[in-house]
Amino acid sequence: MKFAVTSKGDSKSDKLVDVIKTYLLDFELEYDEEEPDIVISVGGDGTLLYAFHRYSSRLDKTAFVGMHTGHLGFYADWTPDALEKLVIAVAKTSYKPVEYPLLEVVVHYQGEEKATRYLALNESTVKSIEGTFVMDVEIKGEHFERFRGDGLCISTPSGSTAYNKALGGAIVHPSLEAIQLAEMASINNRVFRTVGSPLILPAHHTCVLKPVNGQKFQISVDHLTLLHKEVKSIQYRVADEKIRFARYRSFPFWKRVHDSFISE
Repeated sequence: MKFAVTSKGDSKSDKLVDVIKTYLLDFELEYDEEEPDIVISVGGDGTLLYAFHRYSSRLDKTAFVGMHTGHLGFYADWTPDALEKLVIAVAKTSYKPVEYPLLEVVVHYQGEEKATRYLALNESTVKSIEGTFVMDVEIKGEHFERFRGDGLCISTPSGSTAYNKALGGAIVHPSLEAIQLAEMASINNRVFRTVGSPLILPAHHTCVLKPVNGQKFQISVDHLTLLHKEVKSIQYRVADEKIRFARYRSFPFWKRVHDSFISE
């Protein structure tokens, strides 16, 4: 089996990476950063996000496992004190594959047939560069509302605990194939009106945002934020691809939620 290891970049994570690589090579596994069967992320959720985007072109061939060197993460379930157990599990046992849905983001441009496609593990946000953010929201090809406010956030179920939660969105279990649309400071008065609540859309529903004011927008995909010009529309849906995690032990989602937000 071929493996790769990614690091947060701090000294603690780098040292753990060196140990993991040495142990797995001793077990006669092959180190391959280009075409790994399994990627071990050492750091936190941000490190695993980086690894996901690095290997997003081979999601059907690569599984991910995370070790956190700081606070408990939603993707990184192993701790440094369990390093030897993780190494033995990777080298000697078969993992249980656990798949999470992803968000497909397709940006179309004025006067161009080509579009830009992204995959998000957590979320995508859209904000205007100048003036009030005004966007027509279509769901399943039908006009739903005209949104005015600071912006919109579209998240995956696993990403629902991140920025989406801070916006008042629901926490969605990642076994559900869905995406969630949450508002950022919508303008609601006697003239302008939005639904005012997060929307959870199933896999067969597509959400399309069409600009009303302006064509330049700041669009984020997880940790990547880019300025897009001449935007005609932004399409969101549950992606055909999924991320696959290598589970060697139980890692219940609701326990992660409890430990992250409730447990002292």
